[in-house]
Amino acid sequence: MKLETLNRADSDHFVELLDGVFEHAPWIVKKIDHLRPFSSIDTLFRAIASALTTASYEQKEALINAHPRLGSSGKMTERSTREQQQAGLQNMEEEEATAFAKLNADYEKRFDLPFIMAVRGKTKSEIYAAMEKRIHNTKKKEFETAIDEILKITRFRLDDLLHEE
Repeated sequence: MKLETLNRADSDHFVELLDGVFEHAPWIVKKIDHLRPFSSIDTLFRAIASALTTASYEQKEALINAHPRLGSSGKMTERSTREQQQAGLQNMEEEEATAFAKLNADYEKRFDLPFIMAVRGKTKSEIYAAMEKRIHNTKKKEFETAIDEILKITRFRLDDLLHEE
């Protein structure tokens, strides 16, 4: 899709066109609708990043909790499924899956949040190592890191969705 298509869409269609850029959070896109037209993907992304970073703690927490668990077989959006498959998280050996599930459970118990990471271009080993390292962070640091990772995921998805022909 071209950026021009997004800029010309009515408000409901604008939100619909950007569906899936975030996990179940159309409020972010609704928050930036009035800023159109966007001159580039970069300006669109900066608007999205600003909308997210200025959101309330509760909104951010809900967004984090809407993300799927890495390596799980739970319900995921098509984009999340594809991203996890590319990282090898959907076809792990039993031993790997058990180790991921345990570390995920330990992480969630410690932070009361799912582990969020932009997995594009990462291997299972890199993701596991990051989780092992980040489990020692403070809750505040992990919350901030989760938001940063969501923004990375968002940028990847925007770049995939919006390409100039």
